[in-house]
Amino acid sequence: MNYKDTLNLPKTKFPMRANLSQREPEFLARWYEMRLYQQLLQARADAPDYILHDGPPYANGNIHLGTALNKILKDIIVKSRAMAGFRAPYVPGWDCHGLPIEHQVDKELGAAKEQMSAADVRKRCRSYAAKFVDIQREEFKRLGGLGDWDNPYLTMDYGYEATIAREFGRFVAAGSLYKGRKPVYWCAHCVTALAEAEVEYADHLTPSITVAFKVVSDLSQAVPELAGRDNVHIAIWTTTPWTLPANLALAFHPDYDYVAIECGERIYIMAERLAALVFDEAGLSAGKTLARFPGSAMEGQKARHPFIQRESLVINADYVTLDTGTGIVHIAPGHGQEDYESGLAYGLDVYAPVDDQGRFTKDVDFFAGQFVFDANGAVIEKLQELGMLLAQKDQQHSYPHCWRCKQPIIFRATSQWFISMEHAELRAKSLEQIERTRWIPSWGKDRIYGMVANRPDWCLSRQRSWGIPILAFTCKGCESTILDAKVVQHVAELFAREGSDAWFIYDPPALVPAGFVCPECGAGPEQFVKERDILDVWFDSGVSYAAVCERRDDLRSPVDLYIEGSDQHRGWFHSSLLASVGTRGCAPYATVLTHGFVVDGNGKKMSKSLGNVIQPEQVIKRYGAEILRLWTAAEDYRDDIRISDEILKRLVEAYRRIRNTFRFMLGNLQDFDPELHAVPIEQMTDIDRWALQRLGVLIEQVRGWYEQFEFHRIFHALHNYCVVDLSSLYLDVLKDRLYAEQREGELRRGSQTVLWTIAHSLVRLVAPILSFTAEEVWDHLAHAAGDPESVHLALLPDVDPAWADPELTERWQKLLELRALATKALELGRNEKLFGNSVDAKVTMHAPGALGELLEQAKPMLPELLIVSEVELAAQPVESPTAQDEALGASVRVEPSDLTKCPRCWLHKADIGSSPEHPELCARCAAAV
Repeated sequence: MNYKDTLNLPKTKFPMRANLSQREPEFLARWYEMRLYQQLLQARADAPDYILHDGPPYANGNIHLGTALNKILKDIIVKSRAMAGFRAPYVPGWDCHGLPIEHQVDKELGAAKEQMSAADVRKRCRSYAAKFVDIQREEFKRLGGLGDWDNPYLTMDYGYEATIAREFGRFVAAGSLYKGRKPVYWCAHCVTALAEAEVEYADHLTPSITVAFKVVSDLSQAVPELAGRDNVHIAIWTTTPWTLPANLALAFHPDYDYVAIECGERIYIMAERLAALVFDEAGLSAGKTLARFPGSAMEGQKARHPFIQRESLVINADYVTLDTGTGIVHIAPGHGQEDYESGLAYGLDVYAPVDDQGRFTKDVDFFAGQFVFDANGAVIEKLQELGMLLAQKDQQHSYPHCWRCKQPIIFRATSQWFISMEHAELRAKSLEQIERTRWIPSWGKDRIYGMVANRPDWCLSRQRSWGIPILAFTCKGCESTILDAKVVQHVAELFAREGSDAWFIYDPPALVPAGFVCPECGAGPEQFVKERDILDVWFDSGVSYAAVCERRDDLRSPVDLYIEGSDQHRGWFHSSLLASVGTRGCAPYATVLTHGFVVDGNGKKMSKSLGNVIQPEQVIKRYGAEILRLWTAAEDYRDDIRISDEILKRLVEAYRRIRNTFRFMLGNLQDFDPELHAVPIEQMTDIDRWALQRLGVLIEQVRGWYEQFEFHRIFHALHNYCVVDLSSLYLDVLKDRLYAEQREGELRRGSQTVLWTIAHSLVRLVAPILSFTAEEVWDHLAHAAGDPESVHLALLPDVDPAWADPELTERWQKLLELRALATKALELGRNEKLFGNSVDAKVTMHAPGALGELLEQAKPMLPELLIVSEVELAAQPVESPTAQDEALGASVRVEPSDLTKCPRCWLHKADIGSSPEHPELCARCAAAV
């Protein structure tokens, strides 16, 4: 008789090979056809809601690993919240206006753009953005995310554009908006002002120079020791020589000590602490120190500009430091925020003789028409020619660059529109809301707090075409600026019907309410000139809480969570905070979660030049999107996230182990129906109840980690559970029982009950992360009454209180320590070729005291637990032990079993031959057959 046919061997249609890249699109099509997302919302219609608001990616180019990571993280959160019993809608969105799109369209149009109207160019920009919204939408959907993909929010939708205008109008009505000439970040390559969020810092090599300004004031009152001296020079230091043509002042710290030191025919003034360093770098010999005085003594004195017929005022400023330089700062109010503020305090002109392209204007002597960075060398030559250059060296330092074109930018005073950070206490209220918000990681709070505390007023205007126009006019009659909340509201209604292109199509009379005239001179709208600047696109996305969360029935504001990359402390988190606090008085979010950037396996930034770029499409085509999802969960996303072929291969192996664990369980549940065959826990064996207890621990941990966004902990816990608790222990021990016991016997059905409970729980625990695989497992698993069609409609498992058994937990902890010792001994026995398989072995064990008593109590199940044929307990330490543990006081000897082997279960048994019908079988197998 072929006894193999009598065994309960595992059978399942769940394939060993996942074929993820082929199978995943099938699941996506099925989910779309069954309207899974809509079903999920309906199933949770009466549940408390959890709102994650999607930060809009830019509709420009294909997705990359950073955006894939972001979308997968959001999907894990949304799915886990839905499975935790919340109504968790997800509305994806796209940022559609702005310079990168306009630049691409400019390239496509070339010279033809010059013949096109702004409205026609904008239509091309809209079409370009729409194309990449469609491309990215399909790429994001391929990652397995559920959401309202057919009804996303787009910042270029007419309704959204109208909301941008209305939110702008709120600031207008509150009096927070003003037009002023102030220094702003300016990109001469992109020809526009930049927001804080559009600036990144990179190393930049610039010449640092020490320059002499000759004092022209009578110093007899300020520094009596220098009375009558006409050769006194103030030494300043700068790393931006090109800003010297705009110099109007020299700043001393009022409390620092300064000295006047003879050097040949000149006397130089500088900070006392830096004097030795200054003379050393200039290659000059310091003579007698003629005077020592505080910086406050010099306030109000004047010096002659080194090469321009103009005087520079000596002022005091607390921001002067002694870190480097001379302790005296050259001030150009048109080229720096602190310089500007000092200029206001001392009544200086906001002078910035640089045009939009970064070239000096025609009124700049010697350097007119030169690009400012190119002019550094010419300025140095002029100083050298006039004998005013004391020292020069190149210095590499962190310098602001445009995040789009990657070119260094300048600070340049221009007429721009600003939201005041001080009006209505916007800064103070924003800082208060930062304190009330939960930041994950916690350092995010300090980062954004410092940015808001120290930032200048919000520069809203951009000198481009593709965006929402600033809804203001200039009156030709009286040259006054017209900014009126009623006009803004009127235009907003027009945008809702026709979109923001209307501003570029219609003349002013059609853009103002009937009867509206200039408030200053009474001129009619035919005398109005439209503002040409557009709004900062960070204002566009920053008001998404108003355009999306407040206007959609299934959302609300404030929301529960914003989650984006850590650069958004300067970007979307920041602009959303200011926009919401400025108009609603509160932050638009309760929690802000940030993730790091994707880097290669060595921690280096990905770049085409390094050849280390990995595209999501490559990974999906080779391994499937499931591996990208596993990668997202496996790493601590709060730091930079590494990826490489080696890392992906390790994750593939981890995935296979998890998949094979499911496959083993499914194979051994092929004849199990939980409604018909489940066994009560009271009738289960010790090892089954231990397995349920371990499952309960896992469920509690994983549910807590989902709630705390600790996804990497979930991955490691689930993987270890599959590999250690299940594959290496429980499932391994269970094989004999599942295969050889009577099919309908309580012993086998009890273990199947536990297997089904584990599989039914585990598939739900992994579903937010391994969404495709979990659905596939769910398809092959027998279901209990009430189970939904999709695993994603199910709830996370709960812990049955009956599983908890502290006494059992303590007992099994000790048993497993003894098992580990026996397993070590068995491995040594195999290595010594005493036997081939552990079932061919006999184990003799000894443990003292309470451990010995525990072994005695557990003796009937020890052969099964150790997966051997015989276990003998010794009263004394065993002779010639194969392995021993001094800490436990336990010893183990292994040897081949001398009992006869059963051909059905392969165990060596003393009761073989007890059945007349099957004399070659052990009693258990004979009964089963």
